[in-house]
Amino acid sequence: MKSRETLIRLKRFQVDEKRRRVAQIEMMMADFERMAGDLDREIAVEEKKTGISDPNHFAYPTYARAAAQRRDNLRRSAQELNGQLDDAKATLGEAFEELKKVEMLEDRDRSAERAMEASAISDAGQGRVARASY
Repeated sequence: MKSRETLIRLKRFQVDEKRRRVAQIEMMMADFERMAGDLDREIAVEEKKTGISDPNHFAYPTYARAAAQRRDNLRRSAQELNGQLDDAKATLGEAFEELKKVEMLEDRDRSAERAMEASAISDAGQGRVARASY
């Protein structure tokens, strides 16, 4: 029984770790999207300030060009994280299923123990009744 309790604690820890990983990836994706939005606004301000919005124009602001490249890199990274998020959610689901299996085994064993104890108590009670009737 002790080893099963340890196994349950281990499985719970693994599930918690996987949840943290999913949350971390989601938070990173949200940060990347927020930063990309900020860069969009900065690019728009820079283009408005210079009056040039065509990135191919020779006088297009260098800052706007660099910010656009950074924004694109952030969005690409967020898309790559989306794949990692799918993988992390899948492993979380697998870890959760493993935890449930172990918990079900533990519940089954506890039920069997209770049934055996109840049977032993019942047998002991019947033995007393039988001795009293002699």
